[in-house]
Amino acid sequence: MNNPFSEDYIAQFLGEWSVGINVYSVLFRIFIVIVLASLIGCERSSKRHSAGLRTFIIVSMASAVSAMIDVCILDMHPDGIPIISAASIVSVAMLSGNSILFSSKSQIKGITTSAGLWACGIIGLAAGGGLYTITLISFFALLFCISQLPRAEAKLKDRSNHFEIHLELKNSYNLQDFITTIRKLGLKIDDIESNPAYSNSGLSVYSVSMTISERDFKKYKKHRDIIEALRTLDYIHHIEEMS
Repeated sequence: MNNPFSEDYIAQFLGEWSVGINVYSVLFRIFIVIVLASLIGCERSSKRHSAGLRTFIIVSMASAVSAMIDVCILDMHPDGIPIISAASIVSVAMLSGNSILFSSKSQIKGITTSAGLWACGIIGLAAGGGLYTITLISFFALLFCISQLPRAEAKLKDRSNHFEIHLELKNSYNLQDFITTIRKLGLKIDDIESNPAYSNSGLSVYSVSMTISERDFKKYKKHRDIIEALRTLDYIHHIEEMS
C-alpha cells in the first residue's frame, strides 16, 4: 500500500505527524471537519433548510471519527474491513433521506440539502482518513455546487419550454376559463392535478404542467412574464411557478 504522506501535498507540508493517528492529528482532523462543515451548514441554515449548522457538523465529525477508528483497527488487523466507515455512510444516507419533504404544493423539498449532507459525510471520512488534499478539493467543489449553481439552474429553468405552476382559483368553475385563457396565449397544458391539501380552504387548487411552443417562446422570454400576465385575471387567487 502506498504511503499517503508521499502523495498528499498538504500532509507533506504539515509533516509526518499529520499522517498517523495521534493526539495532534486527531485534534487537527476534528478541527478541519468542524470548520468545513460549519461553512456548508451556515449556507443551508441561511436559506432555512431542514438540516442546518449543527446537523452538518455532527454528521461530518461522526464520519471523521468513524474513519479514524477504522484506521486504528486496520493498523492492528491489516486484513480487516473498514466496516465502521461503511456503516457511517449508510447511516448518513438514511438521515439524509429523512430531510426530503413533500410540501402542500406537491413539491419535493430538501433534495439538495439531503445530497449535501451525504457528501459532507464522505468528506468527513476523507478528513478522518488523513486525506487532506482530497478533503479540501471536495469541500470547495461541494460549496460551489450548493451556493453558486442555483443561480445557473434558475436561469436554465426560466429558459425551459416546460414549467409547472401552483394555481389557486377562487372557484372550481373557473378552471375552464383558465384553460381557455392558456390556449389563447398559445400555451399547451400537459397535465392538471388537483391538490387535496387545500380541500377545506374554499379554494380550488391545482398543479398545472405547461409547455411553451418554440414559436411563442421568443414572445414570452421568461416564465415569470407568463405568470405575471395570468396573475391579473380576477378569478385567480394565487399563482406561482413550482421549483
